[in-house]
Amino acid sequence: MKVKSFDRKKELMEAALDEFGIKSYEEASLNNIIKNAGISKGTFYYHFQDKKALYLSLIQSTVDAKIEFMETKIKDVTRNGDLNLFDHFRVQVKFGLEFANHYPKYYMLSMMFLKEKGNQIYHEAMDMLGDTSEKYHEELLEKAIEKGEFRAGVSIRFLKKILNHLFIRFTEIFDIKAADFDFDLILQDYNDLIDFMQYGLANDRLNKGRGDSI
Repeated sequence: MKVKSFDRKKELMEAALDEFGIKSYEEASLNNIIKNAGISKGTFYYHFQDKKALYLSLIQSTVDAKIEFMETKIKDVTRNGDLNLFDHFRVQVKFGLEFANHYPKYYMLSMMFLKEKGNQIYHEAMDMLGDTSEKYHEELLEKAIEKGEFRAGVSIRFLKKILNHLFIRFTEIFDIKAADFDFDLILQDYNDLIDFMQYGLANDRLNKGRGDSI
């Protein structure tokens, strides 16, 4: 039985990933995407309002795929015992970089996205991703609070705000650009950031293990 063209969203997203992975948002051609997906314009507008809606959906799909990949990896690490929040962050970064190696098209899209800094589409995407990232980190944070992993007197509101900002805006804080993307340097910067958070926020019990790593 022939598949209806209106059901071909997968082909559309694949074609969009190829186009946005090598061109900026402005340079990317919606006509090319539609042509390479083998669909009609009517089918495109059945799924998305415009190019921006498609782009934002693709960015969101990339982040969702990355989170799913990392959660699967983290489950393997924690099978024999839970991690504290800061060690969780460390393996999260490690597996995030593994994700980039396993899925080069997502990696290429991420690199092109970094080049959008300063453009309106970048800020719209970051605002959109804030909800996803905040929810993910908030769940980890609540578990850490329940286990008493932070030193006494630290405001929960402060923790939520500062942790989400540091991770969501990491590429901006460290001025990471696509042209000089260095896996080893990024891993080092992330671990330094996590050390900064842990030894300034964690209780004495966690700080006794300072210098240990996963």
